[in-house]
Amino acid sequence: MSETAFHHMQVTVTDLDRSRAFYGTFLGLPELPRPEFLYTGAWFQLAGGQELHIVRVPGAIWRPPQTMEIYETHIALRVDSFQAALDRLHAAGFHEDLPDDHDLKMVVKRHPPTGYPQVYFFDPDRHLVEWNAAALDSTPST
Repeated sequence: MSETAFHHMQVTVTDLDRSRAFYGTFLGLPELPRPEFLYTGAWFQLAGGQELHIVRVPGAIWRPPQTMEIYETHIALRVDSFQAALDRLHAAGFHEDLPDDHDLKMVVKRHPPTGYPQVYFFDPDRHLVEWNAAALDSTPST
């Protein structure tokens, strides 16, 4: 058996247009052509030839988390600038001081044990997303 490489992750969504805007416009992932399937969806390009697929499946079994729990299953994406990522989240209404069950809650880890800064937040269907960067590039103004 040859080396195994990560190719894609598929995420079930409830509103394809809303999720397409989140992953494409807000996260900035380029959309890829997608073959015709039984269910609607969209494919997005990640670095290194990897992909993120979203699909709208009627009656899908998805149990969104009730509260933010950063150790649960999540999508982690590397960004160039941690501070720019935080600024983008703040501009969209995400904040650290919101209750753990709020859709716009974010958890910021500037100096976690991983050695690289991380911020966690929910997509429109409450799938947990992490942005991280190679280094902490700026100190926040607050």
